[in-house]
Amino acid sequence: MYKIVDKKILNPTVIQLLIEAPLVAKKAKPGQFIILRVDEDGERIPLTVAGTNPENGTVKIIFQVVGATTKKLSYKEQGDCIQDFVGPLGVPTHLNGLKKVCIVGGGVGCAIALPIAEALHAMNAEVTSIIGFRNKDLLILENEFKACSDTLRVMTDDGSYSEKGNVTLPLKEMLEAGERFDMIITIGPLVMMKYVVATAKPYGTPVTVSMNPIMIDGTGMCGGCRLTLNVDGKKVTKFACVDGPDFNGYEIDFDEAMSRGRMYGEFERHKYEETCNLYQKEVQ
Repeated sequence: MYKIVDKKILNPTVIQLLIEAPLVAKKAKPGQFIILRVDEDGERIPLTVAGTNPENGTVKIIFQVVGATTKKLSYKEQGDCIQDFVGPLGVPTHLNGLKKVCIVGGGVGCAIALPIAEALHAMNAEVTSIIGFRNKDLLILENEFKACSDTLRVMTDDGSYSEKGNVTLPLKEMLEAGERFDMIITIGPLVMMKYVVATAKPYGTPVTVSMNPIMIDGTGMCGGCRLTLNVDGKKVTKFACVDGPDFNGYEIDFDEAMSRGRMYGEFERHKYEETCNLYQKEVQ
């Protein structure tokens, strides 16, 4: 069992947990993830490591309540335990040699982008961060990004906070003005990453995307997280859990990835409602 040592509500749908997991905390690097089960009957879900403290043996995870398991996890409080917490899994984000990087995060994807920005800052790289949210109420981690970024642009779709528009607007503005980056690292909704790649393409800037498809075992055996890449004109199958989660953004078939991501939407909605109803009965 893995103890929850701290819990914070970051916005109405996003929660941060600090988990006591010394072995994971010792080995995890930016870009890697864990797979957890809330209880013995729970499903396995992947969550990216949002930070570690090897001295205290704790691992930070940040998640959005979107389905049955994340809803169940949201009911856990400080002092409670979760059943399984396995990791670190996946390949760490490649950061060596990068001197000037643009980090583009969207929504809860910013939780994944933050430890990468912090690692680059610690390596004395020049970090430009662009983070985007639908509105002011969904904003998370602004101060943390400000602390590790040389330049920070905060975008909201409705203009309720900072600048109005999506994350591609300041990125295009910078690239058109002659700004050049060794790498753009983007993490967020698939459609956002697709358009970040399209924005960067005319300028030939390398783009790394972090993929988070349906995942079960985390070893490449189930095939649920498979992705189609176009490599030198040939279609290649990769698995996000063992080959990623980071990939060359220009090689990803985003349309297929988005289609696969919607496959279990209706099923997940029913399980979410069932979990809510069960919890309400338990607390009555």
